[in-house]
Amino acid sequence: MRHGKKFNHLGRKKGHREAMLSNMASSLILHKRIFTTTAKAKALRVYVEPLITKSKEDSTHSRRVVFSYLQNKESVRELFSTVAEKVADRPGGYTRILKTHNRQGDNAEMCMMELVDFNEAMLEQKVSKKSGATKSKRTRRGGKKTEAAAKPVEAVVEETTDNAPEATTEAEGDAKE
Repeated sequence: MRHGKKFNHLGRKKGHREAMLSNMASSLILHKRIFTTTAKAKALRVYVEPLITKSKEDSTHSRRVVFSYLQNKESVRELFSTVAEKVADRPGGYTRILKTHNRQGDNAEMCMMELVDFNEAMLEQKVSKKSGATKSKRTRRGGKKTEAAAKPVEAVVEETTDNAPEATTEAEGDAKE
């Protein structure tokens, strides 16, 4: 029975899966962005985010633990120097998965996985939004209305021949006369 075994095996044996995730994590750390299938990206997120959390504390023990997962000196060095500085104040959620298209050969869902703090285009948009004009708080009640919107339209009630009141605006009333 496979009760409680919820992670995706990705159609591979344990050794192959661990080697693949290790290589993908190293590539993600070194290049900051990789293109892969959505299933692999979701499995990689679970694999790499605890490693990034460990890199916040630069000790010999945490370096050795991370190296046992990655097996790549350059990616460990990059993780503890560049990546750890950028994510020092972030409480989690170090990666972003953006779905792109389906692969032509087998129609697999493809995506781009990237480290959140390294996408310069999105960081620039975030800064420009913050530095823009201050935005008032939006509520369902509507808040304060402008003078033009606050003025009620003045209605003129005229009696018709069958004694039914008909509401018209001043402009319409002038046009009828």
